[in-house]
Parts: sequence; C-alpha cells; structure tokens
Amino acid sequence: MKTTDGLPIGFIGIGIMGQPMARNLIKAGTRLVVWNRSADKAEALAAAGATVAQDIDDLFDRCEVVIFMMVNEAAMDAVVGRGTPAFANRVKGRTIVQMGTTSPTYSKALETDLRAAGGYYVEAPVSGSRKPAETGQLVAMLAGDEESIARVRPLLRPLCRETVVCGPVPSALSMKLAVNVFMLCMVTGLAESVHFADRNGLDLNQLATILNVSPMASDVSRVKISKLVSRDFTAQATITDALANNHLIVEAARAAGIASPLVDVCRQLYGETLTLGLGSNDVISVLRAIEARSDLSSAKDKPSENSISR
Repeated sequence: MKTTDGLPIGFIGIGIMGQPMARNLIKAGTRLVVWNRSADKAEALAAAGATVAQDIDDLFDRCEVVIFMMVNEAAMDAVVGRGTPAFANRVKGRTIVQMGTTSPTYSKALETDLRAAGGYYVEAPVSGSRKPAETGQLVAMLAGDEESIARVRPLLRPLCRETVVCGPVPSALSMKLAVNVFMLCMVTGLAESVHFADRNGLDLNQLATILNVSPMASDVSRVKISKLVSRDFTAQATITDALANNHLIVEAARAAGIASPLVDVCRQLYGETLTLGLGSNDVISVLRAIEARSDLSSAKDKPSENSISR
C-alpha cells in the first residue's frame, strides 16, 4: 500500500460534525478534496482552502484515502456505488475511513465488499459532538488491519485528542455503541435532574454549580447543563441522530441476547421528543418529552369539574 505523503485526502459528509472536522484538517495543512450531496456545504469549505470535487468520481480519482462522515448506511452505499458497476472503479486501491456511526453488521459487510473490490477499510467512529469536533478533541476508535490503521492514524491527529485501536472490524463500532450507552443515559438523566429541580422550584443555576463541581461532572455534562438551564436547544448532536444511535444499540443488544433497560427507556423518550417536532434540536431537548409526561400526569390527577360538583 502506498504512503499518503503529499497526496490529497478526500472528505465526504459536511454536516454538523463533518464541517468542523474538515476545517481542522485544512488548518493542519492537509490537502483536502471535499464533496457533499448538498453542494453549498462543500463550497463553504473552499474559502478555507479545500478543493471541491466536480462530482464523486472526481474525488475518488484524486484521492487514495477518503474519509466518510455520512449520515447513515444508505448514504454511504449511494456514494460508493455499492451494488453497481461504479463500486469497484471507485474503491479499488483506495482506503475508506468510516468515521460515522453505523451498525457493526453493516460495517463488517462493507469491509468484505471493499476488500473483494481491491479496496481497504478502517472503522474510525468518534466519541464527541460538535464542540469537541470544533476544537479537535474527539476520541476515535479504530478497527481494521494493522497496515491500514497505521496508514490512517496519523491523518486523524488534527481531529482527535486520542485514537484507540480496538481490533478487527467491527470492534470499533461495537465499542462506539458501548460508549453511547453511557452517553445517552447520562444526558437523559441530566435532563431529568433539571426537570425534577425545576418542578420543585429549585434554583437551576445552583443545581448547575453543584453538578459542575461534583464527582459526576465531565466536559459533556458541563456543556449540557448550561444548555439545559438556559433552554438552549441549538444542535450539537440532534435528537434524530441520538434516536438513530439508540436504535443501533438496541438492535445490537437484541442480536447479542443482552438486556438494555436504560437505553430502552431513552429510546422511548427520544421517540416522544421527535414526535413533538424537535428532531433537529439538540439531544437535551429530551427535556421537553419529560416535561410533556409530567404535564400529562398532572392533567390526569387533577379532579374534573364534574367530580368537584358532585
């Protein structure tokens, strides 16, 4: 396999996470070729120094390593042309670095197809939302063959404060789902804590102060408690993405025959939040679903006018 010295790197998927990740690569001096299904998002990186590919085939022609930060599995398949004659032409001799979150089963099947077509594959899902993406403080979990990982790992330094090799595919994505179990339960628990304090008439700023110096505090909790107190629901990681991750965890848990009681509750709450029309809001807007449950419960407990008149 050739080295990447002097060659441009491809980047596909310029969304909430992909945009700051691409910018950090450019700032670090990486020659970046970008493409996005929504062309305006790719064009926004041109001013920062990226080259915008004319189309997807142009990107693959220019680059031997292509980073994917795609929204889902169907989008990835469409971009690489999986299941079509274009697939082999695009991926042969290329290394695909998958930094998004998909099911482990899908990832393993994709690796098999890539290798059959003469390509290479590295799983590199990341832990962290938009803020750590902006500051290059993501944590990447890597899986694949040793040579491919060794080739890719240095390229991720501008994006990550840590990269951890987890083993063969799909161990990195399985690890990412395990990490997300804790993340989803933590954020949901934080939202419920704020709701409990609020409905008991407590000072939410005091709650934030206490939690921020408590043993439970983390970089994530400090950011999220601030957003919860100010009811700032602008997205760092959306409800839609959180629910998709939740589905992946539950599916993997069921396939392994293991219980996922807390994640099951989170999935219900995120689904209720989505029903409220808040899919593009930050994951902390799960607070709104918790509030809706309390309001419904209060309405049921309140005596009706007919019962009072009797």
